[in-house]
Amino acid sequence: MAVRLELHVAGRIEDYALIGDMQTAALVCRDGTVDWLCLPRFDSHAIFAGLLGTEEHGFWRLGPAHASDSPPPTAARRSYRGDSLILESEWDTPRGTVRVIDFMPPRDGAPQLIRIVEGVSGRVPMRSTLRMRFSYGRVVPWVHKHEGRTVAVAGPDSVWFDTEAETYGKSLTTYSDFTVAPGERIAFTISWEPSHKQPPALPEPELSLTATEDFWREWVEHCTYHGPYREAVIRSLITLKALTYAPTGGIVAAPTTSLPEDIGGVRNWDYRYTWLRDAAITLSSLLRTGYREEARAWREWLLRAVAGDPENLQIMYGIAGERELGEAELDWLPGYENSAPVRVGNGAAHQLQLDVYGEVTEALHLAHMTGLARNDYASLLQLKLIRYLEDHWQEPDEGIWEVRGPRRHFVHSKVMAWVAVDRTIKLIESGDADGPLERWKELRDEIHRDVCEKGYDKERNTFTQSYGSKELDASLLLIPQMGFLPPDDKRVIGTIEAIQRELSTSDGFILRYPTQGEHEGVDGLSGDEGAFLACSFWMADDLAMIGRVDEARKLFERLLSLRNDLGLLAEEWDPVRQRQVGNFPQAFSHVPLIDTALRLTASGAYGG
Repeated sequence: MAVRLELHVAGRIEDYALIGDMQTAALVCRDGTVDWLCLPRFDSHAIFAGLLGTEEHGFWRLGPAHASDSPPPTAARRSYRGDSLILESEWDTPRGTVRVIDFMPPRDGAPQLIRIVEGVSGRVPMRSTLRMRFSYGRVVPWVHKHEGRTVAVAGPDSVWFDTEAETYGKSLTTYSDFTVAPGERIAFTISWEPSHKQPPALPEPELSLTATEDFWREWVEHCTYHGPYREAVIRSLITLKALTYAPTGGIVAAPTTSLPEDIGGVRNWDYRYTWLRDAAITLSSLLRTGYREEARAWREWLLRAVAGDPENLQIMYGIAGERELGEAELDWLPGYENSAPVRVGNGAAHQLQLDVYGEVTEALHLAHMTGLARNDYASLLQLKLIRYLEDHWQEPDEGIWEVRGPRRHFVHSKVMAWVAVDRTIKLIESGDADGPLERWKELRDEIHRDVCEKGYDKERNTFTQSYGSKELDASLLLIPQMGFLPPDDKRVIGTIEAIQRELSTSDGFILRYPTQGEHEGVDGLSGDEGAFLACSFWMADDLAMIGRVDEARKLFERLLSLRNDLGLLAEEWDPVRQRQVGNFPQAFSHVPLIDTALRLTASGAYGG
């Protein structure tokens, strides 16, 4: 049989669905192509890296057969099965309708990606095209048969491919051509195992499907939110759960690397690690929606990661608490829509970002306030963090946006240092810790005065990005949310209105800060970026807090409309191209979605 190389181009970022098993995740495009999968962990090398390259860098397409010189057809419909991560995609073809069910069962053993083809009507010719390329598309594995199973091996990795359909190899690719009739179900599974170990157990796709559906149904039942935005909140919570590395409790910021913030540009970063900031705010959302076990697991992860060296707190760690996350560029990958370089690792890991101390302390405070069982080491850690801040809060840092330009006295960093001290004072006053209460009260007042004197522009009635700067920064929107000043303070209202004027896009979404167009701005990088979705949710929160609840609701519902058809959000929104940009899906977008939904529900500010 003559087989030509299939035409394959990565889809738009919002064209992808997320499936995962709480240890890694895959992205599935509308045309049935898995373009991204790292095995066995989120931060492992990808075996499908077509998302960041070409068809030569690995993908797995399963869908209706089509001419090899034409693009594969996209599904007419797709959705998650109920409140789960089980993806169902349906194609209507001239010969009938077919459904593909994609999922990754939560696991104790070998990671599996299972794809079940189900005939709906007619007799539909189908094709599976499996092109595995290890080490981010660089290594072609040795593919051979072992006791009737297909296995791909390269170095320490082996991937086992199991199906009842007939398969054949051509052009370093494994194919299967078959026809599915109504009611027929044909399963395909890949499983990872270290290459020096025995083969993984034969998969049981139907039993795994039932178990996966049961897992998600039971997990969602713990959600305590039953307001008008429940659908959006549940989908965001499921996404956050999917981004949690179950063995340790670490939470990745996103399951991808190098999806660009500026298409064609250099703002491409690896987000497959645990940022303390992102994980802390994720914990707060989980706690406020009933998920105490996830919060407890994250707190234990934090204590292990920081253990023995709290004075050198990193802004991010590996998902098991690894400290060394050296950054490198993969020059054989052209990047998503030619956005180079493709990076793995993250050089920002050792930056000084003083706001992280505040976010971690706030998360520990919230865990304490919501009745999470006391942990004496958590209280000890909190005290050690404040002792560090006593000596270092006056230093410049790289700030919340981990700029790669010079350090500055970022206002948000100082505000969050105040938060850290304030929450620790509350811990001591509750009787659950001992510390120099009066000295730290004086420190809290000193930081507050410093920010209000040096970070506030009296002429414009707004706080600024950094001391002595005229620029604005959307992180200033957190000032009332953190309790640094009350919402009705004229300086808070002035800051909100200034950000609306100066950092708002034409469609009303919020930029993080000015990027100076083609010139390198505060972040030390060239190019622009889209509206940062978290900042836009923060604006909706602030508008609600200052009484402009109808405006807040309208902004929130516009933000909800940016989600893809499956309810997923990337990091940013490109207002020019009208599409999602940045790593996907992004925890730092889904967490504030939940927070804003809770705030608007509490205020009664919702339509319908």
